[in-house]
Amino acid sequence: MVKSVNASHILVSNARDAEGIMIRLSKGEDFAQLAKRFSKCPSKSKGGNLGWFSKGEMVPEFEKACFEGQKGQVVGPVKTEFGYHVIMINDQK
Repeated sequence: MVKSVNASHILVSNARDAEGIMIRLSKGEDFAQLAKRFSKCPSKSKGGNLGWFSKGEMVPEFEKACFEGQKGQVVGPVKTEFGYHVIMINDQK
């Protein structure tokens, strides 16, 4: 059972932008570089890395994607009250 997750994300305003980022990732572009360029979250300065978090620390939709996904997986777009997230699951424990 996953108790905590280390994830990075790219936060954008709309689904079209998030889909575009998913396409760029599928073509091999670097997640951290895309985060620095396009994310509207302050975590963009760290390549989108949010560090480790446990259940109850993130909004429900974001948390669900992180805890149900697999280590190394990119999931999204995930819509929350903040916008659309493309999430990289860096590690789980």
